[in-house]
Amino acid sequence: MSDCATRADTRADAPEGRADTGQPVVCVQGLGFVGSAMAIAIANARGGGNTGSGDDAPLYSVVGVDLPNDAGRHRVDCIRRGRMPFSSGDPRMDEALARAHAAGNLTATDDPEAFRLADIVLVDINLDIDWSASPPEVRFGPLERAIDDLGTRLRPGALVIVETTVPPGTCERVIAPRLASALEARGLPADAIRLAHSYERVMPGAQYYSSIVDYWRVYAGLTTEAADACERFLATVIDVDAYPLTRLGSTTASETAKVLENSYRATTIAFMEEWGRFAEAVGIDLFEIVGAIRKRPTHANMRQPGFGVGGYCLTKDPLFGAVAARTLFGRPDLSFPFSSEAVRINNAMPLVALDKLRERFGGALSGRRILLLGISYREDVGDTRYSPSQIFVEAAEREGATVTAHDPLVSHWPELDRPVLDALPDAGRFDAVVFTQPSDAYRRMDVAGWLAGAAVEVIDANNVLTEGQRRRLQRLGLGVVSVGRG
Repeated sequence: MSDCATRADTRADAPEGRADTGQPVVCVQGLGFVGSAMAIAIANARGGGNTGSGDDAPLYSVVGVDLPNDAGRHRVDCIRRGRMPFSSGDPRMDEALARAHAAGNLTATDDPEAFRLADIVLVDINLDIDWSASPPEVRFGPLERAIDDLGTRLRPGALVIVETTVPPGTCERVIAPRLASALEARGLPADAIRLAHSYERVMPGAQYYSSIVDYWRVYAGLTTEAADACERFLATVIDVDAYPLTRLGSTTASETAKVLENSYRATTIAFMEEWGRFAEAVGIDLFEIVGAIRKRPTHANMRQPGFGVGGYCLTKDPLFGAVAARTLFGRPDLSFPFSSEAVRINNAMPLVALDKLRERFGGALSGRRILLLGISYREDVGDTRYSPSQIFVEAAEREGATVTAHDPLVSHWPELDRPVLDALPDAGRFDAVVFTQPSDAYRRMDVAGWLAGAAVEVIDANNVLTEGQRRRLQRLGLGVVSVGRG
C-alpha cells in the first residue's frame, strides 16, 4: 500500500506558478489507476521522447485534478508529495513519478479552477453501471458534471481527450452537446473547444508504465482539427515509432473499438468455463491442453479457466453496446446475447471454487473457516474493484462460513471495509485455503512447509500452484482440488 497520508480535513491548494512557465498546461481529470499513471507519463514527456533520459526539458506542466472528497484529496496529496496513491507494482512507474516530482512539472489539486489554465485536458473519470436497474444502465451524471466543470472554465481552443471507456456515441451525443451548451452560455461558439477520444489500455502491474508509453493507441476527433491535435499530443507521450497510432473515422468508432476489445476478451474467458467443467469431470488437465494449443500461432492468446473476472473493465464494458443501442441510438431491438451472457458467466466463476469447497465439506459451509489468498482482481495489482474475491466472500458468509483474507499488496479492503492480512497466518487455524491469483508471492512460497501438520482443504482456483508445489502437498497427504483439472 502507498504510505502517503490522507489529508481528508484540508483542501489542496490550487497549482501555483504553472501559467507562466512557457509550457503547455495539461490537466488530467481524475487520479485513479489510469489518471495518476497518465499524469506521470505526460509529465515525463520530453523533446527526446518519453524515456526519462537526456537533458531535454519537460514538454508540459501537468496538473492532476480530483474531487474534493476523502479519496480525491488522498490522491491529490500523494501526487503532490511525489508518492503513488496506491501500489503501482512497477518500479519504472515509481521512477517516473520521482523524476516528475524532482523536475517540478507535476502537481495536483481538488480545485476545478485549475481547468482555466489548461491547454489540454484528459478525462479519466469512472463511468459506472447501475446494476440495480433492469436492464443495467450507465450512470452518466458524474461524467456530465465533469464535462460541465470543463465547459464553464476551459479557454477557447483547448483540447479535451476522453480516455474513459464510454458507450459508443457518448462523445457525439452526450459530451459534445454538454460542452456546446456551456460554451454558448459563455457567449462562445459551440465548437470553441476541440473534442477527441482516445481510449487507454492501462494495465496495472509490472508493465504499468509501459502500457501507456510503449503501447498502441486508437484515437479519433469530433472534427479533423481535433483529431490532428490529439495525434500531435499523443505522439509526444507515446513511442509512436515503435507503436504507431491508429486514427478512426469518428469518436463513435473509437469508443466502439474499446468496448468491442474488452467484450471480446470477456467472451473468450467465459467460453473456457464450460471446458473447465468438462476437464474436471473427465479427469484431464485443461491447462496442459491449452498450453499445447497455444503453440499454434493463431491460437497463442487462448484463454483458460480461473477464479473469476474482475477489475473495472471486463466486468461492465461488454454491456455498453446494449446501453448505447438502447439509450443513445434508440435501437432497443439490437441485442448483445454473447456479451451479456459473458458477463453473467464470468460473475458466476468464483462460485465454482465455492462449490468445490462445499463438496469437500459434505455439502455445507456453516462454521467453516476459510483463508482466501489474494483479493485484488489480478496478481501483482493492489486494485480490489469488482474483484471476484468479493463475490466468493459474500456467498461463503451467507452460508455461515468465516473468511479471512490475505493479499501481498492490499492491507484494507474498501468494498467490504475490513482489514487484510499481509503476513501468512498459522494454517492450523483454518479448514480450507483458497488460492485465487498466481502472484509471485504465492508461487514462490514454501506451501508444503506452511501447511505441514494442518488439516486443511486446498483449492487452487486459478492455476496458482506450480507442479512442484502440488507434488509436495500430495506427499504430505493433502489433497489439492484445482479449477480446470480433473
